[in-house]
Amino acid sequence: MTEMAIMKKLEGKVAIITGGASGIGEETARLFADHGARAVVIADIQDELGQRVAESIGPKCTYVHCDVTDEDQVKDIVESTVRIHGQLDIMFSNAGIISPSDQLILDLDFSQFDRLFAINVRGLAACVKQAARAMVERRVRGSIVCTASVAGRKGGRRRTDYHMSKHAVIGLVRSASRQLGEHGIRVNSVSPYAVATPMMCKAHEKEAEEVEKTYEPFTSLQGIVLKVKHVADAVLFLASDDAAFISGHDLVVDGGFTS
Repeated sequence: MTEMAIMKKLEGKVAIITGGASGIGEETARLFADHGARAVVIADIQDELGQRVAESIGPKCTYVHCDVTDEDQVKDIVESTVRIHGQLDIMFSNAGIISPSDQLILDLDFSQFDRLFAINVRGLAACVKQAARAMVERRVRGSIVCTASVAGRKGGRRRTDYHMSKHAVIGLVRSASRQLGEHGIRVNSVSPYAVATPMMCKAHEKEAEEVEKTYEPFTSLQGIVLKVKHVADAVLFLASDDAAFISGHDLVVDGGFTS
């Protein structure tokens, strides 16, 4: 095999990435395309941004509007992907939001809580469900990867609803992996530490470098700052045959923060 062939970890694969217009999703879409994916479908609600990202990646990448809180839209994007490309090999369920306020338990705003859970938990579950159904129907030994967080491994002093939602993601991954294993479908999650995505920067009202400086001292691994590329690399690993016998696993990308 040539060096180029060895590098192509997703040769011929078809993938959907929700929340793919920016941040971790965008970086993963680019990485999947670089590794030979035959088709990468970006699903998001940021239409102009999503279109620009897809066009910058090239003809193998397309953008489709999809609000994951609406299961019918999730079903439509899965069905259209299978209809156009013949199969679905990878679902990266990445769409999610951060609490817009501190959400302390004594002052929990349930309107904010319900919206966050609709996206981070219900929307993620819809993506796993619909992708799995398509894979089972076509007998594809696929890979489903979900974006969780280090917030799903410990409690928090604020953003209670966000911590709860990410615990739920890990619970879903563990349950779905047990149920879908008989079909040869792997289900895993990736749990990043704080990474300076556009969403994170907006939540903190800071530039990327400021966000990185805020969180850098809390990891035990010094001399390196977490970037979206590091998280995308972990997703690529879980999506590829390099992780062929890994299922039900939460891959933490946190520089030792939760150790």
